[in-house]
Amino acid sequence: MKIGNREFDVKNKTYIMGILNVTPDSFSDGGKWNDMDNALRHTESMIADGADILDIGGESTRPGHTPVGAQEEIERILPVIEAVKKRFDIPISVDTYKGSVAEESLKNGADLINDIWGLKYDPEMAPVIAKYNAPCCLMHNKANTEYNNFIVDMLAETQECVNIAKRAGIADDKIILDPGVGFGKNYEMNLMTMDNLELFQKLGYPVLLGTSRKSMIGLTLDLPVDQRVEGTLATTVIGIMKGCAFVRVHDIKENKRVIQMTEAILGR
Repeated sequence: MKIGNREFDVKNKTYIMGILNVTPDSFSDGGKWNDMDNALRHTESMIADGADILDIGGESTRPGHTPVGAQEEIERILPVIEAVKKRFDIPISVDTYKGSVAEESLKNGADLINDIWGLKYDPEMAPVIAKYNAPCCLMHNKANTEYNNFIVDMLAETQECVNIAKRAGIADDKIILDPGVGFGKNYEMNLMTMDNLELFQKLGYPVLLGTSRKSMIGLTLDLPVDQRVEGTLATTVIGIMKGCAFVRVHDIKENKRVIQMTEAILGR
């Protein structure tokens, strides 16, 4: 799979998507990187530690977050996209579910759109991604936790995201799927998602796992958000063993080492 100017071996390797939240209220690092100098320093540090893609977000999606208008989101992220592009050679993902934000981002150098609503929130999103022939990550999400059969329904609802993409003309080699740990799922469902990650491979697309510092880990270990590195690393190892091509994480160095060790054991 090609993202930006880089080829990713999504069948045999696991890559790191580093998180750069330029928001005042992100659940884990709100306000730390929404100053340009800090954002660029953090980007440099993540690249040095082994990040393969940078995921820039201009709106927190934590539970209870305050929604941000498209224009404000654009004003937060565009200067960062442009500054990162000017200084670093790393593919840029933009974490947004709004078509207008995606369009401005792609127009100004973004390489991938990471949509937490899997194209289901904004009907303009899929056509924008198709127009720019951009790769996209489509996450399973819903507004409640009501399912008839959780695993079966989750996979079917993820397939609906793929169907929207295909109807809009997004090519198969431009699609990544995210099982959406922490979204539209209760604690037990999040654990079940982790335990059944291999089933997402049957949908036929690379899988991105996003568990970094999330409440599933906090609830399991009874730890605050800044003490969830080890729990995150456990999920990364499971993700690698179950075939995930990407992990979206805050703690780059630790996850990089875990990936290298796990891939060595698996002979990759």
